[in-house]
Amino acid sequence: MAERNPLDIEEVKQRARKREPVIPMEQVPDAVRAIRCDIIEMIAKAQSGHPGGSLSLAEILVTIFSQKMRFDPSNPEWEDRDRLILSKGHGVPALYATLSWLGAIPREELWTLRQAGSRLQGHPARALLPVVEASTGSLGQGLSIAVGMALAGRLDHKDYHVFCVLGDGEIQEGQVWEAAMAAPKWKLSNLTAILDYNKGQLDGFVRDIMDIESAAAKWRAFNWHVIEVDGHDPTAIAAAVDDAKTVTDRPTMIVAHTVKGKGVSFMENDMSWHGKAPNEEQTKAALAELGC
Repeated sequence: MAERNPLDIEEVKQRARKREPVIPMEQVPDAVRAIRCDIIEMIAKAQSGHPGGSLSLAEILVTIFSQKMRFDPSNPEWEDRDRLILSKGHGVPALYATLSWLGAIPREELWTLRQAGSRLQGHPARALLPVVEASTGSLGQGLSIAVGMALAGRLDHKDYHVFCVLGDGEIQEGQVWEAAMAAPKWKLSNLTAILDYNKGQLDGFVRDIMDIESAAAKWRAFNWHVIEVDGHDPTAIAAAVDDAKTVTDRPTMIVAHTVKGKGVSFMENDMSWHGKAPNEEQTKAALAELGC
């Protein structure tokens, strides 16, 4: 397995509980590369999984967790933690790898992905792994869960923030738009959604399956504060989260333009890599290209 430098878990805990950066921003690209290495190795070992939409998530998850999230990797039930719902549950290898990097999951456990009896199932399962906020994978449900959490925080006078990461194919689901109407009605400024807009889904390009353009205009029409960013630019992602937290009367949608399969040239923008594992030769080539 590729090596990576372990973080000081106690320092992660102390910094993250105060929403201080866990690592300097200039170190985020190295962390992202390490996460991508783990994603490839996890899926290759399992010979099952979704590399394309996991690789496109790396900068989003690493930046939010390392720069903007209040959490405690040793205490997933801490009431005042920020919440992150991975609504596009098939991208969970990226979440597992990020949580492991932060000390919330033992690294050796990553290699049990999708195995019988493992806590690391192919979609997040909170009953098995409480450090994930919700069991997701039935696409379209995560934003509704996030709206409920944000509303609960408001009613309980808590100042935690709720993040929800959606897939672009996922927002073809009608339930997403019911939640999209509800969040502005309740002025849930403590909710930030992030759209992993990698332009691809299981059967091909989103534009050819059920076009969602203009995604940004649609969310604005539903009365969300909308920000468009390069989803592979950690500085832009962090700035967008800061912008979202200045808005006090509505939720925010960050439309993050990404590349499916990012970091592995033969996977990039190739929809056949939505849900298949690389063979041994492809794994070696991917790891070499990532510089693992």
